[in-house]
Amino acid sequence: QVQLVESGGGLVQPGGSLRLFCVASGRTFSRYTMTMGWFRQAPGKEREFVALISWSGGITNYADSVKGRFTISIDNAKNTVTVDLQMNSLKPEDTGVYYCAVKSGGGSSSAGDWDYWGQGTQVTVSS
Repeated sequence: QVQLVESGGGLVQPGGSLRLFCVASGRTFSRYTMTMGWFRQAPGKEREFVALISWSGGITNYADSVKGRFTISIDNAKNTVTVDLQMNSLKPEDTGVYYCAVKSGGGSSSAGDWDYWGQGTQVTVSS
């Protein structure tokens, strides 16, 4: 099993910034073929892809709606893996519960392709 714990959510004004953190522990597949990512879900909407990063950090991918504003990064030097999501220039439409996820193999923007999920952290962008 893989355990994922998110933190860093909160209330922020439009144009502000937040940094989300995800700590992964436990069995992590074959580490060198893992992909980690962030998804979000707004009330009444389906869970949508935000960003992903390969184990090495050499491959990243972002949803069009967050390109240029969000940055995903990974620290895999220790026994636990940390994946951060730096969110700048936040907009009200960025509001939702943000989930960290991990999958074996390459990346995918489809939530159904991911193997393990965290409990989520709430992000609210409002004045």
